[in-house]
Formats: sequence, C-alpha cells, structure tokens
Amino acid sequence: MKTFDELYVELQGKKAYADVESGTTRLLQQGVHAIGKKVVEEAAESWMAAEFEGRERTAEEIAQLLYFVQVLMIASDVSLDDVYHRL
Repeated sequence: MKTFDELYVELQGKKAYADVESGTTRLLQQGVHAIGKKVVEEAAESWMAAEFEGRERTAEEIAQLLYFVQVLMIASDVSLDDVYHRL
C-alpha cells in the first residue's frame, strides 16, 4: 500500500528515468491531451462503479483515477504543494 504522496514520488522517478517499457513514460510522452482523456474516462468509470458495482470496484476505479490525475499533474508541472495549497 502507498500514499498519495508516495505515488507522486514514484511517478516523478518514472518520468526522470524515462524507461521506454514503462506505461507511465509512454503516457507522459503522449502529452496532456491523451492523459486528460484518461482522467475523464476513469472519472466516469469511478462514478459508474459507485452507482452499480459496489465498494471494492469503486475503490479500484478511484485508485486508477488518482494515478491518471497524478500523471496529468506531472505532465503539467503541477506539484503536490500546488494542489495542497488550494485544498
């Protein structure tokens, strides 16, 4: 299990390392538009899971949403502090 902050650090490392085998690296190379589409897709799937699929499936979809949101943050040069200051 990892925290939101730990995930962000892990994803920053993947960006820095730029492993071509990494799905995160490939997604970052596709840019903000492609990442944004994934955020929207995962947000919809989270909603549908919450409506119809139960707690476990909802948690899985929200975890995926958080991953893609953080990839979008990194692609947009938005730090955790940038977000936390606005919460």
